[in-house]
Amino acid sequence: MSSPLRIGPYALPNRLFVAPMAGVTDRPFRQLCRRMGAGYAVSEMVTSRKDLWNSLKTSRRANHEGEAAPIAVQIAGTDAAMMAEAAAYNIDRGAQIIDINMGCPAKKVCNKWAGSALMQNEPLALEIIEAVVRAAQPHGVPVTLKMRTGWCETEKNALLLARAAEAAGVAMVTVHGRTREQGYKGFAEYDTVAAVKAALAIPVVANGDIDSPAKAAQVLAHTGADAIMVGRAAQGRPWIFAEIAHYLATGAELAAPRVQDAQAWLLEHLHDHYSLYGELTGMRTARKHIGWALRGLPGGEAFRQHMNTLQSCEAQIAAMRDWFGALAEQHERLPYLPAHALTADAANDEYSEEQA
Repeated sequence: MSSPLRIGPYALPNRLFVAPMAGVTDRPFRQLCRRMGAGYAVSEMVTSRKDLWNSLKTSRRANHEGEAAPIAVQIAGTDAAMMAEAAAYNIDRGAQIIDINMGCPAKKVCNKWAGSALMQNEPLALEIIEAVVRAAQPHGVPVTLKMRTGWCETEKNALLLARAAEAAGVAMVTVHGRTREQGYKGFAEYDTVAAVKAALAIPVVANGDIDSPAKAAQVLAHTGADAIMVGRAAQGRPWIFAEIAHYLATGAELAAPRVQDAQAWLLEHLHDHYSLYGELTGMRTARKHIGWALRGLPGGEAFRQHMNTLQSCEAQIAAMRDWFGALAEQHERLPYLPAHALTADAANDEYSEEQA
């Protein structure tokens, strides 16, 4: 993994990617993860419905102010012409890479035959891929594809679709090692990812259940993938990318971050978050990021419950500063509790449909 990985004309600094997660990977979170060692980050999915492009939600998702290149935007939809138009729309607004969503398992997405539901309709999936590539090519913008292993255990067609996507001009494929039927339950399998990697000449990215440096190394070894994509494990722990990079380079675990450093990173993220969303929405949507950051720390669950009662951004900042300040007086580095000591809610924190 020494030579740079390229997506079209873009050479990436490393092979550690942040997964696109609706309701999570907004611009402030992407920038935080990249500061913490991720080499590439993809936006939340943007709808291909033109009537929603001017909505506040979509405009925030399409906000790339100050974001480092390459700027990658994921689009979702069910109509080839609309998806092509969505690609052009986002390219006009700064997208340098377009990613097609065929991996989201959320019911509100799949019920409209978007996301991973497209894997049930191979002709339509290929029509969309070809239309988006045609729309992006005149601008020199590469197109990538994110998908699952298939719709269900008996219908795994990732290999077939990946080959077709490569032939259509897709520059990179990411495979989450679960079916749509699994959602985020059970365990990811990587044999399908390995089969896709063995069959394609373009880069292949492994995704699913990569939650530690050791697991990252195991998945890379098993699949031969060109890169790995981390999703849920980066929530509240964006320094996982630095931890993985250190482990892959040395074979040794990196020490947990200093409490004071983590406090500075998280407070900087909150300020960036508030600047995008404003006072009221920023305060409310910051709660999940704060909760993830506290997960696994002694007293974190009780403090999270208190945090959810606060009604202003200033109060959140002050409470976070005080709590981490008190933690720093007792511990130099983040003192994560063992998994068996976590509450059921903290240990099993899962996506909502909005975050899938």
